[in-house]
Amino acid sequence: MQCGLCELKKCRDGKDCSTIKRDVEYTGTNLESMKISAQIESRYYMEKTRLEELIMYAGGMEYEKLGIAFCVGLEKEAKLIHEILTQDFKVFSVCCKVCGINKDSYGLDKLHNVGFEAVCNPMGQALVLNKEKTDLNIILGLCIGHDILFTQHSQAPVTTLAVKDRVLAHNPMGAIYSNYYLKHRFNIR
Repeated sequence: MQCGLCELKKCRDGKDCSTIKRDVEYTGTNLESMKISAQIESRYYMEKTRLEELIMYAGGMEYEKLGIAFCVGLEKEAKLIHEILTQDFKVFSVCCKVCGINKDSYGLDKLHNVGFEAVCNPMGQALVLNKEKTDLNIILGLCIGHDILFTQHSQAPVTTLAVKDRVLAHNPMGAIYSNYYLKHRFNIR
Protein backbone atom coordinates (compact mmCIF):
# COMPACT_ATOMS: atom_id res chain seq x y z
CA MET A 1 0.00 0.00 0.00
CA GLN A 2 1.08 3.54 -0.69
CA CYS A 3 -1.62 5.51 1.14
CA GLY A 4 0.79 8.37 1.80
CA LEU A 5 0.97 8.97 -1.96
CA CYS A 6 -2.73 8.44 -2.73
CA GLU A 7 -4.50 11.59 -3.93
CA LEU A 8 -8.07 10.24 -3.70
CA LYS A 9 -8.41 8.59 -0.29
CA LYS A 10 -11.64 6.89 -1.34
CA CYS A 11 -11.46 4.88 1.88
CA ARG A 12 -13.07 7.92 3.51
CA ASP A 13 -16.15 7.06 1.45
CA GLY A 14 -16.05 3.33 2.22
CA LYS A 15 -13.80 1.91 -0.51
CA ASP A 16 -11.57 -0.96 0.63
CA CYS A 17 -8.25 -0.87 -1.23
CA SER A 18 -6.69 -3.45 1.07
CA THR A 19 -7.20 -7.16 1.53
CA ILE A 20 -7.41 -7.04 5.33
CA LYS A 21 -10.99 -5.86 5.97
CA ARG A 22 -12.28 -9.34 6.75
CA ASP A 23 -9.41 -9.81 9.24
CA VAL A 24 -10.22 -6.68 11.25
CA GLU A 25 -12.69 -7.01 14.10
CA TYR A 26 -12.75 -4.79 17.15
CA THR A 27 -13.94 -6.54 20.31
CA GLY A 28 -13.42 -6.27 24.06
CA THR A 29 -10.97 -3.61 25.19
CA ASN A 30 -10.03 -2.82 21.59
CA LEU A 31 -13.64 -1.93 20.82
CA GLU A 32 -13.93 0.09 24.03
CA SER A 33 -10.78 2.01 23.08
CA MET A 34 -12.22 2.74 19.63
CA LYS A 35 -15.50 3.95 21.18
CA ILE A 36 -13.79 6.30 23.64
CA SER A 37 -11.50 7.65 20.90
CA ALA A 38 -14.43 8.26 18.55
CA GLN A 39 -16.39 10.01 21.30
CA ILE A 40 -13.50 12.35 22.04
CA GLU A 41 -12.98 13.12 18.35
CA SER A 42 -16.66 13.70 17.55
CA ARG A 43 -17.55 15.67 20.68
CA TYR A 44 -14.41 17.80 21.10
CA TYR A 45 -12.92 18.15 17.61
CA MET A 46 -10.56 21.17 17.55
CA GLU A 47 -11.56 22.05 21.14
CA LYS A 48 -9.34 19.97 23.43
CA THR A 49 -5.57 19.75 23.72
CA ARG A 50 -3.79 16.42 23.56
CA LEU A 51 -3.34 16.55 27.33
CA GLU A 52 -7.07 17.08 27.85
CA GLU A 53 -7.84 14.26 25.41
CA LEU A 54 -5.42 12.00 27.28
CA ILE A 55 -7.24 12.67 30.56
CA MET A 56 -10.63 12.04 28.94
CA TYR A 57 -9.41 8.85 27.26
CA ALA A 58 -7.84 7.43 30.42
CA GLY A 59 -10.99 8.25 32.38
CA GLY A 60 -13.24 6.73 29.74
CA MET A 61 -11.16 3.56 29.78
CA GLU A 62 -11.47 3.54 33.58
CA TYR A 63 -7.71 3.54 34.03
CA GLU A 64 -6.61 4.24 37.57
CA LYS A 65 -2.81 4.16 37.41
CA LEU A 66 -0.86 6.14 34.83
CA GLY A 67 2.88 6.04 34.25
CA ILE A 68 5.04 8.77 32.78
CA ALA A 69 8.35 7.81 31.17
CA PHE A 70 10.14 11.10 30.62
CA CYS A 71 13.41 12.54 29.43
CA VAL A 72 15.33 14.23 32.23
CA GLY A 73 15.60 17.24 29.90
CA LEU A 74 11.83 17.69 30.31
CA GLU A 75 11.77 17.38 34.09
CA LYS A 76 9.84 20.65 34.57
CA GLU A 77 7.18 19.54 32.09
CA ALA A 78 7.06 16.09 33.69
CA LYS A 79 6.46 17.62 37.12
CA LEU A 80 3.59 19.77 35.81
CA ILE A 81 2.00 16.89 33.92
CA HIS A 82 2.42 14.63 36.95
CA GLU A 83 0.63 17.22 39.12
CA ILE A 84 -2.16 17.67 36.57
CA LEU A 85 -2.77 13.94 36.13
CA THR A 86 -2.69 13.35 39.89
CA GLN A 87 -5.97 15.27 40.11
CA ASP A 88 -7.73 12.28 38.51
CA PHE A 89 -5.35 9.32 38.66
CA LYS A 90 -2.64 7.64 40.68
CA VAL A 91 0.52 8.64 38.82
CA PHE A 92 4.00 7.15 38.70
CA SER A 93 6.85 8.83 36.84
CA VAL A 94 10.33 7.65 35.97
CA CYS A 95 13.13 9.62 34.29
CA CYS A 96 15.34 8.28 31.55
CA LYS A 97 18.46 8.15 33.72
CA VAL A 98 16.90 5.68 36.20
CA CYS A 99 19.52 3.35 37.75
CA GLY A 100 22.41 5.71 36.91
CA ILE A 101 24.15 3.25 34.58
CA ASN A 102 27.44 4.47 33.13
CA LYS A 103 27.61 4.70 29.32
CA ASP A 104 31.06 3.10 29.60
CA SER A 105 29.34 -0.11 30.76
CA TYR A 106 28.02 -0.60 27.21
CA GLY A 107 30.74 1.18 25.25
CA LEU A 108 28.33 3.95 24.22
CA ASP A 109 29.28 7.29 22.72
CA LYS A 110 29.27 10.16 25.20
CA LEU A 111 27.96 13.66 24.73
CA HIS A 112 30.85 15.25 26.66
CA ASN A 113 33.42 12.43 26.34
CA VAL A 114 34.87 12.90 29.84
CA GLY A 115 34.04 11.24 33.16
CA PHE A 116 30.81 9.55 34.17
CA GLU A 117 27.80 9.95 31.90
CA ALA A 118 24.57 8.13 32.67
CA VAL A 119 22.94 6.17 29.87
CA CYS A 120 19.27 6.63 29.10
CA ASN A 121 17.50 3.51 30.31
CA PRO A 122 14.15 2.95 28.54
CA MET A 123 14.03 -0.73 29.49
CA GLY A 124 14.55 0.30 33.11
CA GLN A 125 11.76 2.87 32.81
CA ALA A 126 9.42 0.16 31.53
CA LEU A 127 10.43 -2.22 34.34
CA VAL A 128 9.73 0.43 36.98
CA LEU A 129 6.26 1.14 35.58
CA ASN A 130 5.56 -2.57 35.03
CA LYS A 131 6.24 -3.16 38.75
CA GLU A 132 3.68 -0.46 39.57
CA LYS A 133 1.18 -2.26 37.31
CA THR A 134 0.20 0.93 35.50
CA ASP A 135 -2.87 0.84 33.25
CA LEU A 136 -1.46 3.29 30.69
CA ASN A 137 2.04 4.65 30.14
CA ILE A 138 2.84 8.04 28.65
CA ILE A 139 6.01 8.88 26.79
CA LEU A 140 7.25 12.41 27.39
CA GLY A 141 10.17 13.34 25.17
CA LEU A 142 12.13 10.10 24.99
CA CYS A 143 14.86 9.97 22.35
CA ILE A 144 14.34 8.13 19.09
CA GLY A 145 15.03 4.46 19.69
CA HIS A 146 14.52 4.84 23.42
CA ASP A 147 10.81 5.40 22.79
CA ILE A 148 10.77 2.19 20.76
CA LEU A 149 12.54 0.17 23.46
CA PHE A 150 10.24 1.57 26.14
CA THR A 151 7.15 0.66 24.11
CA GLN A 152 8.45 -2.85 23.43
CA HIS A 153 9.05 -3.52 27.13
CA SER A 154 6.00 -1.80 28.62
CA GLN A 155 3.30 -4.21 29.77
CA ALA A 156 0.69 -1.43 29.69
CA PRO A 157 -0.45 0.30 26.50
CA VAL A 158 1.67 3.33 25.59
CA THR A 159 0.78 6.75 24.20
CA THR A 160 3.07 9.63 23.35
CA LEU A 161 2.42 13.10 24.69
CA ALA A 162 5.60 14.71 23.36
CA VAL A 163 8.34 13.53 21.02
CA LYS A 164 12.00 14.47 21.44
CA ASP A 165 13.13 17.06 18.89
CA ARG A 166 15.86 19.26 20.31
CA VAL A 167 16.04 21.46 17.21
CA LEU A 168 12.31 22.18 16.84
CA ALA A 169 11.24 22.56 20.49
CA HIS A 170 9.82 19.00 20.55
CA ASN A 171 7.62 19.68 17.53
CA PRO A 172 9.00 17.37 14.83
CA MET A 173 6.19 18.30 12.44
CA GLY A 174 7.69 21.78 12.26
CA ALA A 175 10.14 20.38 9.69
CA ILE A 176 7.24 19.33 7.48
CA TYR A 177 5.36 22.61 7.87
CA SER A 178 8.38 24.75 6.95
CA ASN A 179 8.72 25.25 3.20
CA TYR A 180 12.19 26.70 3.75
CA TYR A 181 13.32 23.62 5.68
CA LEU A 182 11.77 21.21 3.15
CA LYS A 183 13.50 22.98 0.27
CA HIS A 184 16.94 23.41 1.82
CA ARG A 185 17.26 20.22 3.90
CA PHE A 186 15.28 17.65 1.89
CA ASN A 187 15.26 19.30 -1.55
CA ILE A 188 11.45 19.15 -1.75
CA ARG A 189 9.64 22.04 -3.39
